Amino acid sequence: MLRVRVPATSANLGPGFDCLGLALDLWLDVRARPADRDRFDYRGEGSLPDSPDNLVHEGFRHAMAALGRAAPTVAIEVDNPIPLARGLGSSSAALVAGAALADAWSGGELTREGVFQLAAALEGHPDNVAPAVFGGFTVSAPRAEGGYATAVLALPPGWRLLFGVPDFDLPTEKARAALPATVDRADAVRTAARSALWALAVARDEPELLRTASLDVLHEPYREALVPGLRDARAALREAGAHAAFLSGAGPTVAAVVGEATEAACRSVLDGFVGPRGRVLTLRSAGGYEAARPRSA
Repeated sequence: MLRVRVPATSANLGPGFDCLGLALDLWLDVRARPADRDRFDYRGEGSLPDSPDNLVHEGFRHAMAALGRAAPTVAIEVDNPIPLARGLGSSSAALVAGAALADAWSGGELTREGVFQLAAALEGHPDNVAPAVFGGFTVSAPRAEGGYATAVLALPPGWRLLFGVPDFDLPTEKARAALPATVDRADAVRTAARSALWALAVARDEPELLRTASLDVLHEPYREALVPGLRDARAALREAGAHAAFLSGAGPTVAAVVGEATEAACRSVLDGFVGPRGRVLTLRSAGGYEAARPRSA
């Protein structure tokens, strides 16, 4: 039996639309073994049917095809603590898990870089896939020749991360549909500058830079109507002393980077944002996926 563990992720981090990401210590756990047909046994957040039409099998089949092999039929067991459609990278984790299983099945022929490129192509953007594969804080950009270049930094150990997860989902497709087709040049300049500042804040361990670096004008304003309370929660988090407050991925989860002295106040803000049926998660940065290679394939 093969086993792969893939971290949850937070993407965009404010202005880093489709390019910035962060791996989180909340792990999708997937096991696979040969079977007479494709099987899917899912446990955890939400519910998914026993069907071969799932993202783990999809990632597995595409990765085997990239290796020039027919995909064997496999039984896949999943334990998933990552909330579905909440902006914490559940779909990317599933695709990465499937591709990583195929890589392990082949004895590592695809390589971690290959898993990244394939899963990013399937997802259509690399922001969640990169941290799920490589861990830490990642910056990804399209290469001229195709695919993506990615740089990885370790998040400073003193940075504390809070995630307010509401009790409703927001499919990525719906969140993307709310965005305009074009943006103002001044907004594009602000976005590029603040994304660059995010990377410097991490590299230099200067979280105070996030007060500016996490501000977004590219996508969050257009998604406010889809996430009730988003604008007020961001403002209240900043007032409570958060270094950064932003929509995690496409939402509806709201994330904050806080210090020890401001953590309690910021948690109180997020408790109010998510209400009695939501939850607030305290998470740390994590490494990339972990996979055990097969004894035989």
